Amino acid sequence: MSEPADRSPPPASARPLPVIHAREEHGAEGARREHLDLEFSNGERRRYHRALSSGHGSVIIAAVPDPEHVLLIREYAAGVHRYELGLPKGRMDAGETVLEAANRELKEEVGFGARKLTALRAITLAPTYMNHEIHLVLAEDLYPERLPGDEPEELEVIPWRLDRLHELMLRDDCSEGRSLAALFIVREVLRGRA
Repeated sequence: MSEPADRSPPPASARPLPVIHAREEHGAEGARREHLDLEFSNGERRRYHRALSSGHGSVIIAAVPDPEHVLLIREYAAGVHRYELGLPKGRMDAGETVLEAANRELKEEVGFGARKLTALRAITLAPTYMNHEIHLVLAEDLYPERLPGDEPEELEVIPWRLDRLHELMLRDDCSEGRSLAALFIVREVLRGRA
């Protein structure tokens, strides 16, 4: 009889981070890049480039009106020129905390506020060459409240069953990786409470 598989997560890397010998920043706001002169623990030297985030940060919100559903929005996505399903998200304003920004964006895009907000984790978009992170917030105990937003049209709000995420991830109109990753994280957080 074989031993059961170890299901614990792999340990964090004990490998030391590369030494940064020099940094050079180039470009203007919105298109800033940083060049890094790095030395790895084996003595190899390399020059890496990364895109720098602008602004004060951003949030992505999983609003759950009940433990079985999450509220999605359908909005125009100019990058792919179609309407996309995803989680509400937006930039943080100067001086806002992650939770304040999440509640404001939720009110602007979904028409609800939340009495209970939990910051779950940061999600990266392309960590090998960008330093941008978006903060995932779980919003619960919702109440109706709408704030004016900057969208050109009212966004359609669609409740989606969390036990049907496997269907959502196969839809052509739901392709944004951060939303998909966030939905699976939220589903696991909620399952862990049961």
